[in-house]
Amino acid sequence: MQFAIVLVLVAGLNVGCNNNPGPTNLPPDPEVSSKPLDLPPNPKLSPNAPPDQPFDTKSNAEAEEYRAATAPFVEQGRKTYPEAKRRYLAGLPAGHNFYAVTKLRDSSGASEQVFVAIASVQGDRITGRIANDVVGVKGYKNGDPYTFPESELVDWLITHPDGSEEGNVVGLFLDEWQKTHPRK
Repeated sequence: MQFAIVLVLVAGLNVGCNNNPGPTNLPPDPEVSSKPLDLPPNPKLSPNAPPDQPFDTKSNAEAEEYRAATAPFVEQGRKTYPEAKRRYLAGLPAGHNFYAVTKLRDSSGASEQVFVAIASVQGDRITGRIANDVVGVKGYKNGDPYTFPESELVDWLITHPDGSEEGNVVGLFLDEWQKTHPRK
């Protein structure tokens, strides 16, 4: 799976499209479910899935450049999400997995973009498990249950058993962008 993880290791930096600094690990909505989260483990990916290509920003200027460069792709991901969600809710074929991309934040103000393996979408809330290693934000790890509102969606991804993918427009853009923006 092509997880283009964006790490923002500069405290107080928000590189996304909204400036909501509050915690996003929200408990399940009592109107939706009062049961504790009982989620399946993260799906196994095809060995043919594209490799991760982590990316981090080291300064406010780099973070702003990243935010400006990815903004149209975040918009595209959000715009195409409703159709992907509809397909997921109707039932994806066996071996296909649905992921949402969002941002984790910690109390220091650090944020990190992660994939969440979706277990359910109820109303405007996405619930699943963090599906990649978390390296720049404290208090989270791969496999942790996570619930967030669709308003915090950055992108989406559907993986296929053969390793091919749909969506992930932000990640695909970042793969190309990194080729022309070498780390300083």
